Amino acid sequence: MNSTRTSTARFVATHSVLSLNARHPLVAKSLVDAQEMHRTVMSGFRGWVEDGDPDARSQMGVLSTWSVDLKAAALVLVVQSRIPGDWARIPREAFTAAPHIITVDRTFKQGEVVGFRTVVNPTRSRPPGPGRPDAEKTRGTRTAHTTPEHVKRWFVRRLQGDGESARAEDGVARIGATADPAGIGIRMLPTVSSAHRRKPVRIGRAEIRGSLTVTDPETLVAALSNGVGHARAYSCGLILTR
Repeated sequence: MNSTRTSTARFVATHSVLSLNARHPLVAKSLVDAQEMHRTVMSGFRGWVEDGDPDARSQMGVLSTWSVDLKAAALVLVVQSRIPGDWARIPREAFTAAPHIITVDRTFKQGEVVGFRTVVNPTRSRPPGPGRPDAEKTRGTRTAHTTPEHVKRWFVRRLQGDGESARAEDGVARIGATADPAGIGIRMLPTVSSAHRRKPVRIGRAEIRGSLTVTDPETLVAALSNGVGHARAYSCGLILTR
């Protein structure tokens, strides 16, 4: 085991909990277009970095997740950031309640058990077709997993047992915690997409719930701060703990 590993690590962030009316035009458009949801999330952080900075979201530590109750026409959007969000650009009539801003300041201890929930974009790299002259140099096509079994396998690869390094031999970043695979719940979620002509996107999603046992607090805090997996700009990868 790495003797320099610390037994505790502190996680600090801001959570904005936004309760929104799913029938409001801005909210409705965000639900049907992943790029619009991204714009809605980022609208709370104008002025912190230069306009057009391609790295703006990661600099500010912006991650998000949302859930919708279609029967109640209610959307709950949770936005995590390193800096406070300002939601004045969202029309007041789009809210069903005032934004709830929470300062999260929590110390995680090695061996501690925490409940968690995350919505992820679990993908695999599909190798290029045979016969291509540049096949060895070509990156495979990223394809979303579509079954709970494959999603669970994707997540279990990121678990980190006692004494294991923060990065697996195949390069996969681990999350600083382990879990009993049998206790991990998987729910496949609808795909979200955007037909934007310059950057069309289609994102497969799955919700993962369960309990984690902290093995490497610093690595866990990094995973909480930076997210896990791909499509983090599109409301995937945020790990919420309780």
